[in-house]
Amino acid sequence: MADYALYRLKISLLTPLHIGNGRELMHEYDYALHKNATWRLNEAAVLEAQNVEDPQIASKLAQTPPAHLLEETDFVPQSPYFRYVIRGLPRSRAEGAVVREHLKDAFDRLYLPGTSLKGALRTALAWYAWGERQLRPDIGRLGRDRRFAAQNYERDLFGPDPNHDLLRALIISDSQPLPVNDRLILANVRVLNRGGSLGSPIEVEAVRADTTFEATLKLDLVLFSDWARRHKLTLNGEQWLRNLAQVVQAHSLERIRREKAWFAKIPNGTRLHQFYAQLEKSQVPADAFLLQLGWGTGWEDKTFGTRLSHDGQFMERLIRQYSLARGKRQPGDPFPKSRRVIITYQRNPSGQVVGEQPALPLGWLLVEMEKVK
Repeated sequence: MADYALYRLKISLLTPLHIGNGRELMHEYDYALHKNATWRLNEAAVLEAQNVEDPQIASKLAQTPPAHLLEETDFVPQSPYFRYVIRGLPRSRAEGAVVREHLKDAFDRLYLPGTSLKGALRTALAWYAWGERQLRPDIGRLGRDRRFAAQNYERDLFGPDPNHDLLRALIISDSQPLPVNDRLILANVRVLNRGGSLGSPIEVEAVRADTTFEATLKLDLVLFSDWARRHKLTLNGEQWLRNLAQVVQAHSLERIRREKAWFAKIPNGTRLHQFYAQLEKSQVPADAFLLQLGWGTGWEDKTFGTRLSHDGQFMERLIRQYSLARGKRQPGDPFPKSRRVIITYQRNPSGQVVGEQPALPLGWLLVEMEKVK
């Protein structure tokens, strides 16, 4: 038996992807707006260009947004005053308006973290394994902290501790970095409720659809060998990993069908319903799978999802115990009751927003696996 199996991953974005780094960028402090583009400031370079040795100037600088220190002639792509430029403008142009920043490396290059991809695969594997093992939800087996509520079930499925966890055998690299260039966009995201109403706008940097990342996936097969058994390192679930593409695709199709059904009932959800209908019909090769990743994927994609919601009584206790619902909710009401979606805006010639339409979900991608060894 080979020591490992190595796969080359081609990861193609089907919808814009946002993976936040926890920072909110402020208009005129972290970015400037100029000629239908959003210019990410290099604050250090802007300040270094000022005469900070003059006490009066230094005092003025402390009260001046960095964008106000720039001249019209400074707005050129090769200027040292900017880290990168994004085509398009956020919805709000007010001073202090914020945009949630997308994760990048130290050189402002885009990449897909292996940990993010592995976390999404773990969710899909757990969902599939639950069905294989025919588990049943039991409120008494859940932990008190909702962040780790499912830990007992995960130990049942994957192993009792990190040394015996099935996912120890799954190793995924960070993707190769890509320059920002035209790959980064501004996405206007809003919460879409069941009645069709929209929540407050959330502006995010996002990697545009049609971007392709490359990474590697390695299965450590030694952990399933006689050597591992002799050293009491036996892991359960080898076939789930060997059939990873089919396992993840089964989970994704379940989510796609549920999302399609959800948006079919939303008054202004037509475009999203059509997207999921097309995604459901897509022909995915045997060595590939669809996956939703990153911010905005929702509660069902971070838990056992439908494995829990089939039991209505259990779900009601779960929602109450962990205070999962926001706002008013009656027992039996659907949960979750909303989705985060990308909004398209119509503007008049002066740039004012005159219309909006829910358009796309976030973070859907196609992963193709090519075996190298």
